[in-house]
Amino acid sequence: MLDLFADEAPWQEPLAEGAVILRRFACADAQSLIAQIFRLAEQSPFRQMVTPGGYTMSVAMTNCGEAGWTTDKHGYLYSPIDPQTQQPWPAMPAVFRQLSDAASKAAGYADFVPDACLINRYAPGAKLSLHQDKDERNLQQPIVSVSLGLPAVFQFGGLKRSDPLTRVMLEHGDVVVWGGPSRLFYHGILPLKAGRHPATDEFRFNLTFRCTR
Repeated sequence: MLDLFADEAPWQEPLAEGAVILRRFACADAQSLIAQIFRLAEQSPFRQMVTPGGYTMSVAMTNCGEAGWTTDKHGYLYSPIDPQTQQPWPAMPAVFRQLSDAASKAAGYADFVPDACLINRYAPGAKLSLHQDKDERNLQQPIVSVSLGLPAVFQFGGLKRSDPLTRVMLEHGDVVVWGGPSRLFYHGILPLKAGRHPATDEFRFNLTFRCTR
């Protein structure tokens, strides 16, 4: 599938108070980002985590940075150690940090310094149910989320799971940043439709930068 808009300049699209979509913001760095994803996965492989309730997630995940998001029988947590390899998570690549810094500043969050990056890999049919990002200690810091590869429908709601949802298509290179009043808004990804992207083949990758400190 060709990306007909790859050469378009980035632009901002408001999503909610404190939240914005930076369209095409990561396109210039996409090739380097994807190369680093594959390198990181050689050290800490993708895996489908099991929730405390015993549900196997359809999205495959790994992490990089000082801490990684994971699960155990007690709940969800950030750990400096990859439970699969029993080694520290791989260091966050410089290109990841640079993009996160530029995106957060463009969205109006000048002091964001993430120490964790969750890397999600979506195959056709994979989804992410509505949830809040609330396992971080510092909820004053925003979330920076980068889409690479196949397009997906992003759902963005409110502080309650039952709040009305905004549904937007996220495409290759789009970055969503949310914080402030919308920091704890429910969000998720609808099941990924089958397709092929020249940069990622049949997959969609998502980088989610967070400050856990």
